[in-house]
Amino acid sequence: MPVRRPFVLATLPVAVTALLAAAAPPSPGSSGAGDPYFPLAGNGGYDVRHYDLTLRYDTGTRHLDGKAVITARATQDLSRFDLDLSGLKVTGLTVGRDKADFTRKGQELVVTPRRSLRKGQWFKVTVTYRGTPRPVTDPDGSPDGWIPTDDGAFVAGEPQGAMTWFPANNHPKDKASYDFTITVPENRTAVANGVLAGRHTAHGHTTFRWHQAEPMAAYLATATVGKFEVEQYTTRDGIRVYNAVDPREAATAAPVLKKLPSVLEWESRLFGPYPYRAAGAIVDRAPDVGYALETQTRPVYDSAPDLATLVHESAHQWFGDSVSLTSWKDIWLNEGFATYAEWLYSEQHGGDSAQKTFDELYARPASDALWEFPPGDPGSGADIFGEPVYARGAMALHALRRAVGDQVFLRVLRAWATEHRDGHGTTAGFVRLAERESGKDLNALLRTWVYQDGKPAAP
Repeated sequence: MPVRRPFVLATLPVAVTALLAAAAPPSPGSSGAGDPYFPLAGNGGYDVRHYDLTLRYDTGTRHLDGKAVITARATQDLSRFDLDLSGLKVTGLTVGRDKADFTRKGQELVVTPRRSLRKGQWFKVTVTYRGTPRPVTDPDGSPDGWIPTDDGAFVAGEPQGAMTWFPANNHPKDKASYDFTITVPENRTAVANGVLAGRHTAHGHTTFRWHQAEPMAAYLATATVGKFEVEQYTTRDGIRVYNAVDPREAATAAPVLKKLPSVLEWESRLFGPYPYRAAGAIVDRAPDVGYALETQTRPVYDSAPDLATLVHESAHQWFGDSVSLTSWKDIWLNEGFATYAEWLYSEQHGGDSAQKTFDELYARPASDALWEFPPGDPGSGADIFGEPVYARGAMALHALRRAVGDQVFLRVLRAWATEHRDGHGTTAGFVRLAERESGKDLNALLRTWVYQDGKPAAP
């Protein structure tokens, strides 16, 4: 009948499309996660849920033997997929119980399983590897990854360095839990993320086992090795603290590390409950590094930190670690927030007010490097750790605070950390949340401070 004709014609293409889709062969996962600044970072086609890393490091020869067991789920029908791994020699690779073919192409370890993987299928990849890990050099010239020291290794992976010591889906979009089993000479200590699950010494070597239960981006993993003085205790909030300090830095670090419990309590009051079961610090002597990093649960410092740095790296446990980036372009969501935590701490502990710090920065001329690029779009990997990301990122938050008032502003920070806990965020998402909490249209304000080129007009 004529009335049925449009119905039949409309449904035939749908049916044909469905049949064609069902018959489509598995395809390779992408060789990158699509990040505009680091296009080869991460990979497509699967989601990692857990890394089980077994490492043995000789501090004399600087040789590393590794085994990574990666539990993942296919997000498409996969004929092959990539892992990020730089430099080290792969000696064996299986997918499930079967040996898999693999090739190397720069930082890409390209894996072709014997049988294609179905969308939604869980699978395990086991990679054995060895070699002398070498750091990568970031676009800004700093070392990143497994960085040798005179007594071990300083392991800090932001943004690219995780691939220098284990095969990974190396982008913050793919977070996972971790287990570490690290064997080192018995006069060395190996410190990783999370809770110390055990240690055992035999035949001149000590094996340390660490467990990181909450999801973690690969760049936040560490396996720092050295001669350390170790301090362990539990805070009154039940957080298990493990501090490992190079003896040469101990005297300077002690008064700052003593404040760690009170800093975490203060930040918990502002941002919501501390996101993890464990905390602490790794204070190394690594004069060639030049930075600290908010490695999850246990920041790593290249020397004894001052109090502002401790506050900054601790704040990252909320902003950057628990709430992670979706794109490196949004790095101000990490660094601007942690920098503003420093301003708030100073303001509430007898130091300069946030307003005074803002005013001093704003007084810089338009030609100053502070206004060289906007924090929400640094423009390249070379600038993602530049001053505008930190200082002007914090200024954007202060401009927001002035616009909505202290009470609403602190509610925004807490809601951001709470609602995105163990997940991810974007600048657009933060603007929406701030508008929801304040009831104001904040798009123009935040766009000016986060994305506008040059020095903004006086607030």
